[in-house]
Amino acid sequence: MPGLFDPITLRSTPIRNRLWVAPMCQYSCLDRDGVPTDWHLVHLGALARGGAGLVIAEATAVVPEGRISPEDTGIWSDEQEAAWARIAEFIRGQGAVAGIQLAHAGRKASTFSPWGDARHGSVPSDEGGWPTVAPSAVAFEGYAVPRALDADELPGLVRAFADAAVRAVRAGFGLVEIHAAHGYLLHQFLSPLSNHRTDAYGGPLENRARLLLEIVRAVRAAVGEELPVLVRFSATDWADDGWDPEQTATVAAWARDAGADLFDISSGGLVAHQAIRLGPGYQVPFAEHIGDGAEVPVSAVGLITTPAQADAVVREGRADAVMLGRELLRDPHFPLRAAHELGVDLDYWPPQYLRAKPRP
Repeated sequence: MPGLFDPITLRSTPIRNRLWVAPMCQYSCLDRDGVPTDWHLVHLGALARGGAGLVIAEATAVVPEGRISPEDTGIWSDEQEAAWARIAEFIRGQGAVAGIQLAHAGRKASTFSPWGDARHGSVPSDEGGWPTVAPSAVAFEGYAVPRALDADELPGLVRAFADAAVRAVRAGFGLVEIHAAHGYLLHQFLSPLSNHRTDAYGGPLENRARLLLEIVRAVRAAVGEELPVLVRFSATDWADDGWDPEQTATVAAWARDAGADLFDISSGGLVAHQAIRLGPGYQVPFAEHIGDGAEVPVSAVGLITTPAQADAVVREGRADAVMLGRELLRDPHFPLRAAHELGVDLDYWPPQYLRAKPRP
């Protein structure tokens, strides 16, 4: 089996290793215009410099009302596209693949960011908030009740994802990820706990998955045949009668046939009453189940904190790659350190840092 620092190729894109940066929201567009800033350049650039193989930028809204908070990034305008191009160029210059996560928050949009304001829940309209939308008029606990989307609005959403993917390619990203996890809009359509529709987008699994599959097909057509397309799933709602690994595996296979290449497996986020059972690598079994059950490539994420642990996930065939989040915030150079601890001599240390490279 390959190890953590063996390369992998998705479509025609080689990635130098299997230790990747998970999308992590920064809530740092303080002008509330969705334009990434120097913070995003330094944050993502440091992770690329630190040796990761793939750096995926945070959940980036395809339309203004799709932002989680007013301070979120977007990719619906020329100004945003130009700002992202500068960041993608730096990531590529460090030898990493630059990716971006395309997102719509649905009923979890227009919320206060988790830092800078002690309040929680929905931002009032007189403070820059906006009405939210969802598959059904069912609120996330403590948030405003969303408006149920009409069926004739859904083709516009599909186009928004496709248009955002085109902008991502023009900006220099080598990979796009469709966000269908963590209780945001596409996850809301997938789960019976949030989707109470009775039309072609509700009820049976194939109906609840319809919007996601339409978006996968549209994004694939928009980016062409060479660029990898990922999908992030929450494998389970951690709640009775909700979304579960078996449904995830089924839809992952459908999404593979629609043009997706790899599935980034996380969990939770749909309902406040979720009962998550935390522990080291607690989501790795979900990735393994979905990879085996759907016969699709997967990445694993969730409380993976040591080089040996990350390497074992890949070497044991439990996932094709590992994504790290908080551990990389603590140590942006984790990949360089991990290689040394695992006895791997990397040839992509930044030359400016070679004097600090540990010797065998």
